[in-house]
Amino acid sequence: MEVRRHRRVVISSVIRYIVLIVVALVMIYPIIWLVGATFKSNNEIFTSISFIPKRIDFTPYIEGWKTRTKYTFTTFFLNTFRFVVPKIVFCLVSSTLVAYGFARFEFPFKKICFSILMATMFLPAVVTRIPLYILWKQMGLLNTYVPLIAPTMFANEPFFVFMLIQFMRSIPTYLDEAATIDGCNSFQTLMRVLLPSLKPALISCTIFQFVWSFNDFLGPLIYVTSLEKYPVALALKMSIDQSSGIVEWNQILAMSFLALLPALILFFSAQKYFVEGVTSTGVKG
Repeated sequence: MEVRRHRRVVISSVIRYIVLIVVALVMIYPIIWLVGATFKSNNEIFTSISFIPKRIDFTPYIEGWKTRTKYTFTTFFLNTFRFVVPKIVFCLVSSTLVAYGFARFEFPFKKICFSILMATMFLPAVVTRIPLYILWKQMGLLNTYVPLIAPTMFANEPFFVFMLIQFMRSIPTYLDEAATIDGCNSFQTLMRVLLPSLKPALISCTIFQFVWSFNDFLGPLIYVTSLEKYPVALALKMSIDQSSGIVEWNQILAMSFLALLPALILFFSAQKYFVEGVTSTGVKG
């Protein structure tokens, strides 16, 4: 009986892993094909569904990085990080402070303010596009990164605020009380007691904000007009120049793959904390 039971367990495990591997391959096949297509010629891209190129050729990467302008993709990547990094920093700081207020303090109209904050999560971004554009235009800040960065200084991402509130609620309040007894004020309690425990949630917010900001196309398209200030998202669209009649798709795919790398590296390097942060936000309501 024990032998049969062990055999059934082994067979069940083998079948389960085979199914999981097949599903995983189906899910990641587009990425695998993208990597293979970066080494192909344009003709091979449209005539073969195989992800294995006939030969390895790094010319699409070299030529794609140079672009057809006087700027290389080095400029576009640096431009992207110039507004992505400040957005992450300001977003984490502002969201943490707002979440701290809602999670640990009592004040008049707290529930109403929290309801309004959560309601903004369901407000379509397109509704605020025109008013914000008029605002930044009147302030003379168009063609700068300020319109992309400044809103994050005011906790404009209620999703992150909600995530941090839920995580803080899972942290026992007796830690705050112990810190108060030891002479810590509210800010010191946040910095010395709560922030170390918030590390998984903060890393999750960082990954989300990085991916959203790095891949943002519409925001830079509206506010940035100078070629030398283009981020990667606009530079990739600029690379698709159909007016000439020839589109170097292998170069575009090569640059698209390079644009994916920062987010992939960040995610896999912080995967443990990301999963912990996302799952822990629902521990306590």
